[in-house]
Amino acid sequence: MEPYITLLKDLFNLSMLAIQIIIIFVTLYYFTLGISGLKRKPEKKDYAPVSRFAIVVAAHNEEKVIKPLIDNLNSFDYPRNLFDIYVVADNCTDKTAYLAKRAGAIVFQRYHETKRGKGYALEFLFSKIFALKKTYDAFVVFDADNLVKKDFLREMNNKLCEGHKIIQGYIDSKNPYDTWVTNTFSIAFWIMNRLIQLPRYNWNFSNTLAGTGMCISYDVLKKLGWGAHSLTEDLEFTMKALMSGIKTSWAHDAVVYDEKPLTFMQSCRQRKRWAQGQVDVAGRYLIPLVIKAVKEKKWMYMDAAMHLFQPFFTVLGASFLILQLFTFLQPYYINVFITYVPWSVWQIVTGGITIFPALALYLDRIPWRAYLGLILYPIFMYSWIPIIFVGILHRNRKDWSHTVHTRSIELNELTGEEKPAAKVVE
Repeated sequence: MEPYITLLKDLFNLSMLAIQIIIIFVTLYYFTLGISGLKRKPEKKDYAPVSRFAIVVAAHNEEKVIKPLIDNLNSFDYPRNLFDIYVVADNCTDKTAYLAKRAGAIVFQRYHETKRGKGYALEFLFSKIFALKKTYDAFVVFDADNLVKKDFLREMNNKLCEGHKIIQGYIDSKNPYDTWVTNTFSIAFWIMNRLIQLPRYNWNFSNTLAGTGMCISYDVLKKLGWGAHSLTEDLEFTMKALMSGIKTSWAHDAVVYDEKPLTFMQSCRQRKRWAQGQVDVAGRYLIPLVIKAVKEKKWMYMDAAMHLFQPFFTVLGASFLILQLFTFLQPYYINVFITYVPWSVWQIVTGGITIFPALALYLDRIPWRAYLGLILYPIFMYSWIPIIFVGILHRNRKDWSHTVHTRSIELNELTGEEKPAAKVVE
């Protein structure tokens, strides 16, 4: 019996060592990545507007918000003959299609009993546009609840002229002060923009698509096909393109205002869907990306694999913290955090993690009013732990949870600009 007990102790010690090494490596890696986002590298901004864009919007029962978006898109600071606006009214039972067409969009209606969700709607719309006689340089994807800064297409044109094929824009918030949930949710996106997306661009890694504010080269989409039908179709297409050697770039000044969920339960449902989708995508792309990184000796692929690993990292971290409560187990494993890593390192990391959120908001000139959300931000972040656990358990469920959008505001209300004169579309 004694040999078996010894074996179990050794296995437990090895498992704990492995968990701790992973936690330390990932923590220090993202801490270092965050530091590199404190400064932006210079970018060329003076390209002439030459790219032709097909702006696409997938909408499901969005009659409350579709018109302000179309009006916003029609007022872009970009030659009007160089972009068209397309809307797919997906399984709509309201006036979304009518209002979008009246506002000036080219509208296609889609009805399908089983193939539901944004991924299928986008694939339908892309196929319709490919079948037209018109050709474009790129597709730009927005959600129906969005509002967009008027120079968005100019920023994307700059990136396309530099040779980038897939570009993600900056995801700002349309309603950051509605509730404490919208405030903390907005902070999470602001931090992601500055300390994750921007550093990846600075290091020439691949960024990740975020579902809206996306620009995809016409030729790339035609070559690869969309084919992204998971609950996180944006992440799925990011990894699909990356496996073909096409990385996603970042446009920090191409700003999209996205509507955040008002209540905590709405945010939980949305984040659970994201967790389910990320675990699903990780199951298909994590190991192939690691293999590709080793074969081609490119850290870019390993960084993408680490992004997909995040739900599992959260589980490992939470499990390790829970095990610390069982003090009787402590004599049976080596605590690497205390034994081998200098305390000064953890002081620096803890200090950085504490000030990074406020620093990210400051560097991107977020209004001071938003900083109040930092008080409750830890609650929002720790709530990810049970959400991810449930997301992993429900990873095979494909039910699409639609978020109802009701915040019908216009761009000038966010930016403080004077409202433009109304345009009449025949």
